[in-house]
Amino acid sequence: MILITGANGWLGLNLVEALTNGQAEKWGLKPDTLRCLTLPGTDQGTLRQFGGDLDLREGDLRNLGNIEHFVEGAEDAILFHTAGIIHPQRIRELYEINRDATEQLLRCAAEAGVRKAVVVSSNSSCGCNPHPDHLFDEDSPYRPYMNYGRSKMEMEQRVKAIQIENLLETVLIRAPWFYGPNQPPRQKLFFEMIRSGKVPLVGSGTNLRSMAFLENLAQGLIRAASVPEAVGQVFWIADERPYSMGEIIDTIERLMEDEFGQDCAHRRVRLPSLVSDVAEWMDASLQGLGLYQQKIHVLSEMNKTIACSVERAWEVLGYRPEIALEEGMRRSLREIYGLEKE
Repeated sequence: MILITGANGWLGLNLVEALTNGQAEKWGLKPDTLRCLTLPGTDQGTLRQFGGDLDLREGDLRNLGNIEHFVEGAEDAILFHTAGIIHPQRIRELYEINRDATEQLLRCAAEAGVRKAVVVSSNSSCGCNPHPDHLFDEDSPYRPYMNYGRSKMEMEQRVKAIQIENLLETVLIRAPWFYGPNQPPRQKLFFEMIRSGKVPLVGSGTNLRSMAFLENLAQGLIRAASVPEAVGQVFWIADERPYSMGEIIDTIERLMEDEFGQDCAHRRVRLPSLVSDVAEWMDASLQGLGLYQQKIHVLSEMNKTIACSVERAWEVLGYRPEIALEEGMRRSLREIYGLEKE
């Protein structure tokens, strides 16, 4: 049995698709029953379209009874924990969901006899690279960025403690900014800002960002579940190389215009790097009051390099990211604009 939390989220949907369309077997895992957890009242329509033997259950990870119902009878199962919160209403939700609920889930899973948990973390636990040419690896120290990063760092620490207690096998996956099908409104807004010439480019645009096309990320998760040597380890999973912010924006704009027939404004809202520094100060001040403002938080990161190496995943997991930026963005845009023009 395979258990998946956050199954109708952006990452969860792509993972379920990989587990139901035959890709997982290519990457070393042959799933049978898939049990999916979704938040009460959220749409399960896309999940149902994948077909397969899906056991769909609703529940909130903060609710002990919901978790116990989700993991019951799951002896020797593999758990993919993709659920979490990035942009909360209140800061305390980051710790309640990302840290506390994860620990509760894993302890309940262990009691139910679940064999292995592959837990999705974030680049934010390590923060921003100390200089532009630096790449994070699995030995990089914790330098969490804001409360989201701290919640993920503390989550990782609790997962590692459960591994040390030998309650169940665990693997931690650090994912960066990801992209691909089933994308939420915030990603579609980013594309529209590029098309209309309203996208901000802070500083020179040469700062690097690791990204993970969701099919690549699903491959990394599945390989982490299937390779015995992965147990107890942390892996960065991303595209093979990082991209500059300028390259990301330019690639999307070119594809929109050349392949999808969109009229692009060919403008950038060019802002000095100081703007992100001021936004970072504002973000920290608001978060210190327990408040969160998504646009300020995103702006605070836009002049930062946040980039990693996937060398360990390549060596230990046999991870081979097959999709790079251009093809990944082409597939993302196809979901919005339909087939490419002739």
